[in-house]
Amino acid sequence: MFNPAIQNSFRAALMMTAASCFIGMTAILAKTLGQGFNGESLHPLQVSAGRFGFALLTILIFLLIKQYKFEKPHYIIHFSRSVFGWIGVTCMFAAVTLIAVPDAISISFLNPVFAMFLAILILKERVGALRWSAAGIALAGSFILLRPGFDGFQLGALIAFVAALCFGIEVILIKKLSGMEAPLQILCINNGIGFVISLTAASFVWINPTERQWVELLALGVIMVTAQALFIQAMRSSDASYALPFSYLSLVFATIYDFWIFKSQPDWISYLGAFTIVSGAIILSVKGYYDHRQNQKSIWKQFKRR
Repeated sequence: MFNPAIQNSFRAALMMTAASCFIGMTAILAKTLGQGFNGESLHPLQVSAGRFGFALLTILIFLLIKQYKFEKPHYIIHFSRSVFGWIGVTCMFAAVTLIAVPDAISISFLNPVFAMFLAILILKERVGALRWSAAGIALAGSFILLRPGFDGFQLGALIAFVAALCFGIEVILIKKLSGMEAPLQILCINNGIGFVISLTAASFVWINPTERQWVELLALGVIMVTAQALFIQAMRSSDASYALPFSYLSLVFATIYDFWIFKSQPDWISYLGAFTIVSGAIILSVKGYYDHRQNQKSIWKQFKRR
């Protein structure tokens, strides 16, 4: 029987930081594959199929070693999460081939903003002036990275914007699943569904990768599933509003990797846009964490009075 994880803030922060390190690596691998550094350029749909396929293979090997037994899955939530996750990943892989990796990752940090909008529409949550202001700040940052009036409209930034929307929906579904099922089961089902969807889509644009590209696709799948496992464990170990801000470190890691491998240096627009988005996202997360702690204190006071 599945038992929820014990809350541990330090463990959550450590795991989310490690996940961010690996997420930065996957963006660089996707850029390498999409821009054809070691062969013909692979379509984002094909890169996505490789990512899901090798991730699934990694999980299945681990399942066989552990002789893991599944419990009854929540199929509708899994399918919804997998669809949005696949769209988000594919859009992100496309974005990093069109714009700078740090810009694409910065825009993906809009997912807490979209999660807030969804909470208002679906859960009928009330949002105060501070949260609306934070959302406005983050959206302003994404507008800066679209670069209107600078170097022309950035299609890659718009694609990353769509990825952020999908990731925002996925985060809500992951948090829901993480309280009901074991991480390994969540990972296996997600990557299984994602592989079927991505391989079907990739069959229309498939070309034979070179040997080095196969190795890169393998690395992409293994690294991504490792990041997923760490992300889910972090979400189980603490409140989402506490753990998610540590995921913003992926921007730092991606910038370092991009400079180290491709000698790319962000310009002032990239720095300004990234700073604005991350500032808004952090305000949202801190406010969410503060509200949650206040709610816990209120519940505890009511309990003590009884």
